Amino acid sequence: MSDSTQDSETIANWRAVRAGIDRACAAAGRDPGQVALLAVGKTYPAERMLPLLGAGQRAFGENRVQEAQAKWPALRTAFPDLRLHLIGPLQTNKVRDAVALFDAIETLDRPRLAEALAAEMARAGKRPDCYIEVNIGAEPQKAGVAPEAADAFIEDCRTRLALPVVGLMCIPPDGRDPEPWFRQMETLSARHGLATLSMGMSGDYEAAIAAGATEVRVGSAIFGARRG
Repeated sequence: MSDSTQDSETIANWRAVRAGIDRACAAAGRDPGQVALLAVGKTYPAERMLPLLGAGQRAFGENRVQEAQAKWPALRTAFPDLRLHLIGPLQTNKVRDAVALFDAIETLDRPRLAEALAAEMARAGKRPDCYIEVNIGAEPQKAGVAPEAADAFIEDCRTRLALPVVGLMCIPPDGRDPEPWFRQMETLSARHGLATLSMGMSGDYEAAIAAGATEVRVGSAIFGARRG
């Protein structure tokens, strides 16, 4: 496939996802402007981001700090208004790099990481938005704070550590109806007065929007099957 054909397909896919978001918002009686699209470019090179940037997409998600460090600084120079979100697990030894590079960290899920982020933000004078990742299905193989511990963890991050917590993030259990899990997240978000709810991916973003998502994270529906 030529680069131009690949770029055209990426733009067509992106427009289809945008249209899907509009339809889901209409069905839920919501304003499409209330739902942000995070284009997940993990494993794809910088060149694959250029068509979307040229079309006006500005919010992107990456899974790994090291990959993002190699890919995004030059793109940010060309497009200084882009926003970069970390959506993969963050190890404490990568906190300094993550705070320097990302505009939002969506995977805050444990006290040790929260304390490391608070210390680095104080040192660096940079405060990227933080989302609490909730393991809403209580799945042992997944990251995220346990649902029963989420209330206390959210309050600790916001009060004792004064972290800039703006919202919640989740990945519901695979192969099951995601709506009940999304509804639980909406309830938790409302209980804490958090404005941002990051949930829904390529296969379930319509259900997430119906349940109140304000951000959906879409990768394969835009870029195709993931590499690597």
